[in-house]
Amino acid sequence: MIDPSSLSLDQHRRQFPALAHKHYFNYGGQGPMPAAAIAALHETQLKIQTDGPFSAAVNRWLQQLGAETRTVLAHALQISPDNLTLTEDVTVGCNIPLWGLDWQAGDRILMTDCEHPGIVATVAELRRRFGVEIDTCPVLATAQGGDPLTVITDHLQPRTRLLVISHILWNTGQMLPLADLVEHCHGHRPDPVWVLVDGAQSVGMVPLDLTASEVDFYAFTGHKWCCGPAGLGGLYVRPEIRDRIAPTFIGWRSITTDGQGNPTGWNPNGQRYEVATSDYALMPALQAALAVHDQWGTAQQRRDRICHLSTQLWQGLQTLEGIHCIMATPPPSGLVSFQVMEGGQPNRDRHTQIVQNGETQGIFLRTLLHPHCVRACVSYLTLESEVEILLDHIRQQIQTVRIHRPVQ
Repeated sequence: MIDPSSLSLDQHRRQFPALAHKHYFNYGGQGPMPAAAIAALHETQLKIQTDGPFSAAVNRWLQQLGAETRTVLAHALQISPDNLTLTEDVTVGCNIPLWGLDWQAGDRILMTDCEHPGIVATVAELRRRFGVEIDTCPVLATAQGGDPLTVITDHLQPRTRLLVISHILWNTGQMLPLADLVEHCHGHRPDPVWVLVDGAQSVGMVPLDLTASEVDFYAFTGHKWCCGPAGLGGLYVRPEIRDRIAPTFIGWRSITTDGQGNPTGWNPNGQRYEVATSDYALMPALQAALAVHDQWGTAQQRRDRICHLSTQLWQGLQTLEGIHCIMATPPPSGLVSFQVMEGGQPNRDRHTQIVQNGETQGIFLRTLLHPHCVRACVSYLTLESEVEILLDHIRQQIQTVRIHRPVQ
């Protein structure tokens, strides 16, 4: 594990303008961009407009940017660039296989009770349009003990065709055992079950080898733990099943053409799920952000520090009266969620107060609705001293409430 001096980490943090004079705990919502990524964004737009936004030279350069970005992301995910589709975000990435399968009435989708509302809404629409049956397994309860692998696999049905899960649950911080789930689903009878993963909270936080995992679909974004610009993400599709997922969104990047520009078929690689013109300036910005992270340490070294900090925060929360952590053990991720309990129930007003009052003091958190709680996200960029500042803030908010509580 890397253990840089506070000075070297301070120097590294200075590359992130958003970290100046504030304590940022919202990496799971949107990561702060480093100055190099902001500069790359500006410089690319300037070059496009200076050299001509629709010229042969610029078009060749933009295609090169796309190829470079696929190569960089593919290396991070341990996949071939041919198996990567560039998308706008996780939701678009998940929608591609969800709408690309040839659903039949009576087919079943299994998902956990910790999926993001955008995915839940998409699956509900599939049910309305195609008569697909939806099963939901209670993974949230396993945050306090239990085996999520058993809970999920016990809910597979004979006609389950797709399992939809998050690699790291956005509300609890749990990390699901991806390789074991994939192995079980692929061995399901009478037919294998494909696995679609929402990687919003994992890419940029944990080392990944998607090829070795044999996962079928893995959607991700660059604007959270990667600290890249909003509007650029990706989708991995296992190449063995690519031809079985029909493109739903179709454009000139999806297809091959003849000498007269007429469509002749689908692009043979992951670009078949891409559509048309993109904001190409986002691509070098994301590359720059990933390069800044690599300056500090490897993906595993960054993950080790994140777990060290999340353990520090979780343990500190255990010492505060009236605080209930959503996970019974330190989370294996950078997401630490907790509740203020009063009368045996979470107090929503106190959650809002902690977040709102924190922001006036330069401490950035967020509330979640299911379960209703406060979520703090620690990155490798977070300082140990910032964790203590956060704990002091929570302690003060609780004490203030008790001091001003009216006598019954």
